[in-house]
Amino acid sequence: MFRLDARLKVYLHRDAVDCRKNINGLAALVEQAMQLDPLSQAVFAFSNRRRDRIKLLLWDRNGFWLLTKRLEQDRFKWPSAVAVLELSTEHLHWLLEGIDLDAMRRHPTRQYQRVC
Repeated sequence: MFRLDARLKVYLHRDAVDCRKNINGLAALVEQAMQLDPLSQAVFAFSNRRRDRIKLLLWDRNGFWLLTKRLEQDRFKWPSAVAVLELSTEHLHWLLEGIDLDAMRRHPTRQYQRVC
């Protein structure tokens, strides 16, 4: 399994896309639908309607990377949040491993006045 740099921003495109789209089609989708810069230091994640394929688009100094993961039997647990969702690279790796991000809950932040 590859690991992405933790400093990268990760943007998920909420709606399903046609997985026949190539680099140019996905970069245009980033600009037009997501209103983001495809040449920025970020990873853009897309999924098909059946949620059995993910495509990752990212710019690396002088060219684009297009990574594809296809599941044979399972489905990705795509978050059901807003149209464009920003994640950390850790959350992206969890998503690629099959973890349902909507089910993940952190402990609430507590503010205490004293110890005793």
